[in-house]
Amino acid sequence: MLHDLLQWLDDLREWLIDWADSPVAPIALALITASESVFFPIPTDPLLVALALRHPDAALILAALTIAASVLGGVVGHWLGLRLGRPLLLRLHSRHAERVEALLQRWGFWAVAAAGLTPIPYKVFTIGAGVVGIPRAQFVFASILGRGLRFGVYGVLIFFWGERFAEFITDRFDLVVSAITAAAVIALLAWLTWHRLRARRAAA
Repeated sequence: MLHDLLQWLDDLREWLIDWADSPVAPIALALITASESVFFPIPTDPLLVALALRHPDAALILAALTIAASVLGGVVGHWLGLRLGRPLLLRLHSRHAERVEALLQRWGFWAVAAAGLTPIPYKVFTIGAGVVGIPRAQFVFASILGRGLRFGVYGVLIFFWGERFAEFITDRFDLVVSAITAAAVIALLAWLTWHRLRARRAAA
Protein backbone atom coordinates (compact mmCIF):
# COMPACT_ATOMS: atom_id res chain seq x y z
CA MET A 1 0.00 0.00 0.00
CA LEU A 2 2.85 2.38 0.86
CA HIS A 3 4.49 1.59 -2.48
CA ASP A 4 1.23 2.41 -4.29
CA LEU A 5 0.94 5.70 -2.42
CA LEU A 6 4.51 6.70 -3.28
CA GLN A 7 3.92 5.77 -6.91
CA TRP A 8 0.76 7.89 -6.95
CA LEU A 9 2.65 10.84 -5.50
CA ASP A 10 5.37 10.45 -8.11
CA ASP A 11 2.76 10.29 -10.88
CA LEU A 12 1.10 13.39 -9.43
CA ARG A 13 4.41 15.25 -9.47
CA GLU A 14 5.01 14.35 -13.13
CA TRP A 15 1.47 15.33 -14.09
CA LEU A 16 1.79 18.71 -12.37
CA ILE A 17 5.08 19.41 -14.17
CA ASP A 18 3.58 18.51 -17.54
CA TRP A 19 0.45 20.52 -16.81
CA ALA A 20 2.43 23.60 -15.83
CA ASP A 21 4.19 23.58 -19.22
CA SER A 22 0.90 23.80 -21.11
CA PRO A 23 0.22 27.20 -22.79
CA VAL A 24 -3.39 27.12 -21.58
CA ALA A 25 -2.40 26.42 -17.96
CA PRO A 26 -3.14 29.97 -16.66
CA ILE A 27 -6.62 29.90 -18.22
CA ALA A 28 -7.26 26.44 -16.84
CA LEU A 29 -6.03 27.57 -13.42
CA ALA A 30 -8.48 30.49 -13.40
CA LEU A 31 -11.43 28.34 -14.53
CA ILE A 32 -10.72 25.54 -12.06
CA THR A 33 -10.22 28.03 -9.23
CA ALA A 34 -13.51 29.80 -9.96
CA SER A 35 -15.30 26.44 -10.15
CA GLU A 36 -13.76 25.31 -6.86
CA SER A 37 -15.45 28.26 -5.14
CA VAL A 38 -18.87 26.95 -6.15
CA PHE A 39 -18.87 23.19 -6.68
CA PHE A 40 -15.50 21.75 -7.75
CA PRO A 41 -14.19 19.44 -4.97
CA ILE A 42 -10.44 19.64 -5.66
CA PRO A 43 -8.36 22.50 -4.12
CA THR A 44 -6.31 24.50 -6.60
CA ASP A 45 -3.26 25.09 -4.40
CA PRO A 46 -1.10 22.40 -6.07
CA LEU A 47 -1.96 23.77 -9.52
CA LEU A 48 -0.96 27.30 -8.55
CA VAL A 49 2.28 26.14 -6.94
CA ALA A 50 3.22 23.97 -9.92
CA LEU A 51 2.54 26.74 -12.42
CA ALA A 52 4.30 29.42 -10.36
CA LEU A 53 7.37 27.23 -9.90
CA ARG A 54 7.64 26.82 -13.67
CA HIS A 55 7.29 30.60 -14.12
CA PRO A 56 8.65 32.18 -10.90
CA ASP A 57 8.90 35.66 -12.45
CA ALA A 58 5.12 35.58 -12.92
CA ALA A 59 4.37 34.06 -9.49
CA LEU A 60 2.75 37.22 -8.09
CA ILE A 61 0.62 37.65 -11.22
CA LEU A 62 -0.47 34.02 -11.08
CA ALA A 63 -1.32 34.38 -7.39
CA ALA A 64 -3.36 37.52 -8.14
CA LEU A 65 -5.13 35.66 -10.97
CA THR A 66 -5.97 32.82 -8.62
CA ILE A 67 -7.26 35.19 -5.93
CA ALA A 68 -9.41 37.09 -8.43
CA ALA A 69 -10.83 33.90 -9.96
CA SER A 70 -11.59 32.43 -6.54
CA VAL A 71 -13.36 35.57 -5.34
CA LEU A 72 -15.30 35.83 -8.61
CA GLY A 73 -16.39 32.22 -8.26
CA GLY A 74 -17.35 32.96 -4.67
CA VAL A 75 -19.53 35.86 -5.83
CA VAL A 76 -21.34 33.42 -8.13
CA GLY A 77 -21.86 31.06 -5.19
CA HIS A 78 -23.10 33.94 -3.03
CA TRP A 79 -25.54 34.98 -5.77
CA LEU A 80 -26.82 31.40 -6.14
CA GLY A 81 -27.36 31.16 -2.39
CA LEU A 82 -29.14 34.50 -2.35
CA ARG A 83 -31.41 33.59 -5.27
CA LEU A 84 -32.09 29.90 -4.67
CA GLY A 85 -31.93 29.96 -0.89
CA ARG A 86 -31.59 27.19 1.65
CA PRO A 87 -32.86 24.36 -0.60
CA LEU A 88 -29.72 24.73 -2.73
CA LEU A 89 -27.45 24.58 0.32
CA LEU A 90 -29.29 21.51 1.62
CA ARG A 91 -29.12 19.81 -1.75
CA LEU A 92 -25.39 20.37 -2.23
CA HIS A 93 -24.15 20.25 1.36
CA SER A 94 -26.94 18.76 3.48
CA ARG A 95 -24.58 17.36 6.14
CA HIS A 96 -23.07 20.72 7.06
CA ALA A 97 -25.83 23.17 6.13
CA GLU A 98 -27.05 23.96 9.65
CA ARG A 99 -23.55 24.29 11.08
CA VAL A 100 -22.43 26.56 8.26
CA GLU A 101 -25.52 28.75 8.64
CA ALA A 102 -24.94 29.03 12.39
CA LEU A 103 -21.30 30.02 11.89
CA LEU A 104 -22.17 32.60 9.25
CA GLN A 105 -24.97 34.10 11.31
CA ARG A 106 -22.72 34.41 14.34
CA TRP A 107 -19.38 35.37 12.79
CA GLY A 108 -20.33 36.73 9.36
CA PHE A 109 -17.27 38.40 7.81
CA TRP A 110 -14.78 36.35 9.83
CA ALA A 111 -16.45 33.03 9.03
CA VAL A 112 -16.10 33.75 5.31
CA ALA A 113 -12.48 34.91 5.72
CA ALA A 114 -11.58 31.80 7.73
CA ALA A 115 -13.19 29.53 5.14
CA GLY A 116 -11.18 31.25 2.43
CA LEU A 117 -7.91 30.81 4.31
CA THR A 118 -8.20 27.32 5.78
CA PRO A 119 -8.94 23.82 4.38
CA ILE A 120 -12.59 24.28 5.40
CA PRO A 121 -14.65 23.89 2.16
CA TYR A 122 -14.91 27.47 0.90
CA LYS A 123 -17.71 26.63 -1.55
CA VAL A 124 -20.06 25.71 1.30
CA PHE A 125 -19.56 29.16 2.79
CA THR A 126 -19.96 31.05 -0.50
CA ILE A 127 -23.44 29.61 -1.00
CA GLY A 128 -24.24 29.78 2.71
CA ALA A 129 -23.27 33.46 2.85
CA GLY A 130 -25.89 34.19 0.22
CA VAL A 131 -28.47 32.08 2.04
CA VAL A 132 -28.07 33.95 5.34
CA GLY A 133 -27.96 37.32 3.58
CA ILE A 134 -24.42 38.51 4.21
CA PRO A 135 -24.05 41.73 2.15
CA ARG A 136 -22.17 41.18 -1.09
CA ALA A 137 -19.57 43.88 -0.40
CA GLN A 138 -18.80 42.38 3.01
CA PHE A 139 -18.57 38.94 1.45
CA VAL A 140 -16.17 40.16 -1.25
CA PHE A 141 -13.85 41.87 1.24
CA ALA A 142 -13.82 38.79 3.50
CA SER A 143 -13.07 36.57 0.52
CA ILE A 144 -10.25 38.83 -0.66
CA LEU A 145 -8.75 38.70 2.85
CA GLY A 146 -8.95 34.91 3.20
CA ARG A 147 -8.07 33.94 -0.36
CA GLY A 148 -5.49 36.71 -0.59
CA LEU A 149 -3.58 35.37 2.40
CA ARG A 150 -3.89 31.77 1.27
CA PHE A 151 -2.79 32.18 -2.34
CA GLY A 152 -0.70 35.30 -1.85
CA VAL A 153 1.75 33.44 0.38
CA TYR A 154 2.56 31.07 -2.48
CA GLY A 155 3.13 33.96 -4.87
CA VAL A 156 5.44 35.84 -2.50
CA LEU A 157 7.48 32.77 -1.52
CA ILE A 158 7.99 31.63 -5.09
CA PHE A 159 8.63 35.11 -6.52
CA PHE A 160 11.34 35.98 -4.00
CA TRP A 161 12.72 32.52 -3.19
CA GLY A 162 11.61 30.53 -6.23
CA GLU A 163 14.73 28.43 -6.75
CA ARG A 164 15.14 27.55 -3.08
CA PHE A 165 11.42 26.94 -2.71
CA ALA A 166 11.45 24.72 -5.82
CA GLU A 167 14.39 22.71 -4.48
CA PHE A 168 12.64 22.31 -1.14
CA ILE A 169 9.42 21.10 -2.78
CA THR A 170 11.25 18.80 -5.22
CA ASP A 171 13.48 17.19 -2.59
CA ARG A 172 10.61 16.72 -0.15
CA PHE A 173 7.63 16.39 -2.49
CA ASP A 174 6.23 13.23 -0.92
CA LEU A 175 6.63 14.66 2.58
CA VAL A 176 5.09 18.03 1.63
CA VAL A 177 2.05 16.43 -0.03
CA SER A 178 1.57 14.10 2.93
CA ALA A 179 1.89 16.99 5.40
CA ILE A 180 -0.61 19.14 3.50
CA THR A 181 -3.06 16.25 3.28
CA ALA A 182 -2.66 15.43 6.97
CA ALA A 183 -3.11 19.08 7.96
CA ALA A 184 -6.27 19.34 5.87
CA VAL A 185 -7.72 16.16 7.39
CA ILE A 186 -6.83 17.22 10.95
CA ALA A 187 -8.33 20.69 10.44
CA LEU A 188 -11.52 19.22 9.00
CA LEU A 189 -11.85 16.66 11.80
CA ALA A 190 -11.24 19.35 14.43
CA TRP A 191 -13.88 21.56 12.82
CA LEU A 192 -16.45 18.72 12.72
CA THR A 193 -15.67 17.64 16.29
CA TRP A 194 -16.04 21.19 17.58
CA HIS A 195 -19.46 21.53 15.97
CA ARG A 196 -20.62 18.15 17.24
CA LEU A 197 -19.66 19.15 20.78
CA ARG A 198 -21.52 22.44 20.37
CA ALA A 199 -24.58 20.60 19.09
CA ARG A 200 -24.53 18.21 22.05
CA ARG A 201 -24.20 21.08 24.52
CA ALA A 202 -27.08 22.90 22.85
CA ALA A 203 -29.24 19.77 23.00
CA ALA A 204 -28.39 19.09 26.67
